[in-house]
Amino acid sequence: MRRLNRSSVLDLLRQASPISPTEIASRLNLSLPTVMRILEELARHGLVLRLEEQQYSGGRPRSLVSFNGTSHAVIGLDLGGTKMYGTVADLCGTIQAEVYRASVPSHPDENLNLTIEMIEELLQVPRREGQKVLGIGVGAPGVTLFDEGIVIWAPSLGWRDLPLRDLLAQRFGLEVVVENDVNLAALGEYGFGVAKGASSLVCLAVGTGIGSGIVLDRKIYRGYHQSAGEVGYLLPCREALGKRYEHFGALESLASGTGVVQRAQELIRARGLAVELESLTAEKVFDLARSGVDWAQALVDETVDYLALVIAAISVVLDPEVIVLGGGVSRSADVLVEPILNRLQGCLPAPVRLVVSNLGYRAAVMGAIMLVLDTSFEHINLRST
Repeated sequence: MRRLNRSSVLDLLRQASPISPTEIASRLNLSLPTVMRILEELARHGLVLRLEEQQYSGGRPRSLVSFNGTSHAVIGLDLGGTKMYGTVADLCGTIQAEVYRASVPSHPDENLNLTIEMIEELLQVPRREGQKVLGIGVGAPGVTLFDEGIVIWAPSLGWRDLPLRDLLAQRFGLEVVVENDVNLAALGEYGFGVAKGASSLVCLAVGTGIGSGIVLDRKIYRGYHQSAGEVGYLLPCREALGKRYEHFGALESLASGTGVVQRAQELIRARGLAVELESLTAEKVFDLARSGVDWAQALVDETVDYLALVIAAISVVLDPEVIVLGGGVSRSADVLVEPILNRLQGCLPAPVRLVVSNLGYRAAVMGAIMLVLDTSFEHINLRST
């Protein structure tokens, strides 16, 4: 209960500063002494500032407190499917520096070295005077064990059973959290993005692969095997049964950016179309569909159907307040969102609220801020329930 109360106070501070302790108590239905104890604790960590400004209500002055998000910085990494992205940002989500690397497919040692190089570079970035690095948050593209900090399987990086948290913590001497990249993106959307403050949300990331991050009652839901949200493994038809899917799941083999390209290449070869295969990308397929190319439009229509099946499954099983479409394919939301919603019209017991991420590729590093803050100050228990 103490952790949950601290979580609620800190969330409200982040979203509504400046605010009076009395109003915090009223809005969260907590006693004022409880709120004051939490604020004192957060102030000792440098997260709360007491302001001289006063708020008047009914003629009585009230002191105000504010979230001090610039007091600390977080190193956030999104190791992605093909690209690595890292930032230094303060706790308000203000990015102070960014770095990029291209990962090396299925070369585990090289990708670990690239991860370490990015962190070293980000730690050298000049920061405001007195600002401390609170910790490092890493999003890995695969199944992770959050409590142990182990990447069980990240096929695009070639990592199996990698104790990434311990390796990085020993090297840098900082708090390190390791989480599935889409789980981090979902947390970023909850903390800073288009789903800010939602009681429940699912972030559906469609890029090199397909995955989803689930936030229920303000907690990441990881599942019994910590693989909840691996919706790329949904089976789209009976023909998908009885087969093994080692690298990509059945659905993401068809509807991810990679799947769109593969289907396009097969169609182009079958029809003998004069289209350059080597430089073909999912984005180019969507552009051709926008310009009225029949075969490209047919591929986009199929992709819409596959994504509608994913969203329908998410909706009927979890019934989230909002589903956020993220990942590289979200850049083509103009030809996806409305057709998906049209396909689902009348099919489901409740309407779907489908929105496009406004954080884009920064969603996971924003989630890293939330998770490092959570872990460092026991802000909220994100363990599965």
